[in-house]
Amino acid sequence: MGTLFEALMLILNVVWFIMIAHIVLSWLISFQVLNVRQPTVGQIWYGLNRLLEPVYGPVRRMLPNTGGLDLAPLVVFIVVIIAQRALMNNAGFFYGY
Repeated sequence: MGTLFEALMLILNVVWFIMIAHIVLSWLISFQVLNVRQPTVGQIWYGLNRLLEPVYGPVRRMLPNTGGLDLAPLVVFIVVIIAQRALMNNAGFFYGY
């Protein structure tokens, strides 16, 4: 069961890092530090969007329309952090303590 705990934590950590990269890249693109017309930046941006859209899509449909402000990454980010904390608080279950 310890392997299951570690696998779940690894998956949540990978999702967390991908979301951080997506958020930082979106800020850099919004403030015109980076340009999506650059081949490398465009590939990374569209790749991250393809990875995260299946997660963000259902959350966006549940949230009210806030105009230009997208709250889906914030909601998913909070859910990932809560899931990590819940796993850490129940680690004894996985290790049989």
